[in-house]
Amino acid sequence: MDGFSRNSGVIVLTATNRPDVLDLALLRPGRFDRQVTVDRSYVAGRVKILQVHSRGKALAKDVDFEKIARTQGFTRADLQNLINEAAILTACRDLKEISKDEISDALERIIAGPENKNAVVSNEKKRLVAYHGM
Repeated sequence: MDGFSRNSGVIVLTATNRPDVLDLALLRPGRFDRQVTVDRSYVAGRVKILQVHSRGKALAKDVDFEKIARTQGFTRADLQNLINEAAILTACRDLKEISKDEISDALERIIAGPENKNAVVSNEKKRLVAYHGM
């Protein structure tokens, strides 16, 4: 890296969850000597992550972290986002506790995006989608 001598005693650490968008100049030999990949957590780890991010939030008795943790492909940040989205939905619905319904709706919102209640689908668009699905 520019500005550092070989033995300056400085260790530079970086992190990204999007290595595919890094500038190739950063990945040239001699820039970063080690790359450590941190895999997604297993179910037990995801349960603990959910417990950490739900601390201080009121949860209904029907919330099952074990079941939520089985959501495949979610990173630590995704799990944190899930709990935060569920908390936001709980507040918007003027509820006192996060229930499995809010978590389910938050999961859908994260995966599919926010619901657009004003979207009007024309008959032509419906017909096109129907043919496309065949």
